[in-house]
Amino acid sequence: MTDPTVRVRDLDETELLARIFPLLPAGDTVDVGPGDDAAVVQAPDGRVVVSTDVLVEDRHFRRTWSTGFDVGRRAAVQNLADIAAMGARATSLVVSLVVPDDLPVDWVTGFARGLADAATPAGAAVVGGDLSGGDKIVVAVTVHGDLGGRTPVLRSGARPGDVLAHCGVLGMSAAGLALLASGAASPDDGAPGASGPLAPFVAAYLRPEAPLAAGQAAADAGATALLDVSDGLLRDAGRLARAGAVTMNLSSGLLSRDVTALVPAAVELAIATDDVDGWQLAHGWVLSGGEDHGLLAAFPAEVADHGLPPGFREIGEVAAAGDAGPRVLLDGEEPDVPPGWDHFRS
Repeated sequence: MTDPTVRVRDLDETELLARIFPLLPAGDTVDVGPGDDAAVVQAPDGRVVVSTDVLVEDRHFRRTWSTGFDVGRRAAVQNLADIAAMGARATSLVVSLVVPDDLPVDWVTGFARGLADAATPAGAAVVGGDLSGGDKIVVAVTVHGDLGGRTPVLRSGARPGDVLAHCGVLGMSAAGLALLASGAASPDDGAPGASGPLAPFVAAYLRPEAPLAAGQAAADAGATALLDVSDGLLRDAGRLARAGAVTMNLSSGLLSRDVTALVPAAVELAIATDDVDGWQLAHGWVLSGGEDHGLLAAFPAEVADHGLPPGFREIGEVAAAGDAGPRVLLDGEEPDVPPGWDHFRS
């Protein structure tokens, strides 16, 4: 039984690491794990897929909303999704953690459990990292992956005539964030086991789920372009459009079910804030909401004709860029909502 009154300053680095290491998953590709100067991880394919992300307290999460478990799980998921978006399988994570000295040690061990909760099902190990003190919590994760002989699926491959498809949820995390920020919901509404009407939205923000296996399935099915939707559908579709020099034309009809799923959260928020109608809020979350970590892919039309990989569904089409250049349209028109999250302007 742990003591919730023990703070980081009450332990030295060795003692803190001794509490963390037993909680981390070992994986099946690790020759040397945490505790040495560096880890040794197998690369069966001969190539290594690498990505990294940072979470900063009060920028990407708040301790008043998120437990250590929540932050650890989110830190792992957002990195694992980037590997999936290349058509690869994640093999290992390296995690650096900056913590204030008054932080409860239980928060840190909860963080390690959250990492393991996301990494273990993906078959990825946490193989090391670094600890440091600071004024706020900062998490930096680097993830490595293996392509298993596949050609990496890049953002730049979409071509006119391709079908635009998505796997995962849209707008759920944004809805949860809005509910928490407005006070219309509390973290308890999204706690594990919570079953109230707002639980799915708050949980989606605190502990996002990513369809990781769908990345390899998309690559095997012949996806021409693929990326993790982390900053909003419009912004990330725009990245595919610019990379491939094409236009992405989303269909409001094909996205209507996503909007409908968000209406209960939007109505609750509209009542709490005396804001615009719920449908308009839900529409904005689907198009601009980030941190759902679904996968956006382009597939040749013949692939779609024979059936998209499990979990993927058509949400639009890829067209020639035309004189206006690469862009994202909704039913052939410029969307009427902001494009999504920008780390330096949002």
